[in-house]
Amino acid sequence: MRLALFDLDHTLLSGDSDVLWCDFLMNEGVLDRGSFAARNAQMEADYKAGSVDAQAFASFYVSTLAGRTPAEWQPLRERFLHEVVAPRIPADAHALVREHQRAGDTVVMTTATNRFITELTAQHFRIEHLIATECELRDGVFSGRTEGVLNMREGKVHRLHAWLAARGQQLDAFESTAYSDSINDLPLLSAVRRAVAVDPDAQLEAEALARAWNIIRLAR
Repeated sequence: MRLALFDLDHTLLSGDSDVLWCDFLMNEGVLDRGSFAARNAQMEADYKAGSVDAQAFASFYVSTLAGRTPAEWQPLRERFLHEVVAPRIPADAHALVREHQRAGDTVVMTTATNRFITELTAQHFRIEHLIATECELRDGVFSGRTEGVLNMREGKVHRLHAWLAARGQQLDAFESTAYSDSINDLPLLSAVRRAVAVDPDAQLEAEALARAWNIIRLAR
């Protein structure tokens, strides 16, 4: 059995879904640029450096959904996919995913970004399985809070094991491959049999070279 795990932001997508979502909402007048722009930029910089607090990072972006139902967000979410996300997915990324799908591998998108923002992206790739940070709903309305274990850093490994256990499976049973660009995904890359650094940040590239991991570059 083969398992292929794909990070999304800066791996399959040329950009960060959370950051792009904030920019999109600011352009639409849903978020106040004066309040969010600087914080959005700082969160992105801290994430790339691997220094951001995971809960603070996730909570900041999930808070953008607060006060509306999924149905109320749906039109904007669909526009976000078609106008912002899809044009930033390189052909090489589609080809890489299709290669694993055609081989009959179990393909999973695993992302620190929340499920509501990323599930349409997974569908766009025809990826059936998505592990993502979960958003809390209260009486059908987004509370602006996260729920459960964040799908970030060590949380990606925890959530992967939980997802497999729910399917009656274990990671050791698979010939597993993980793709990521970020030092934040070092725990996940270390947990699989084959790690692939995709256009890696400087810290991950150093780790990949030290560990003799594959490094690939996508035409973006």
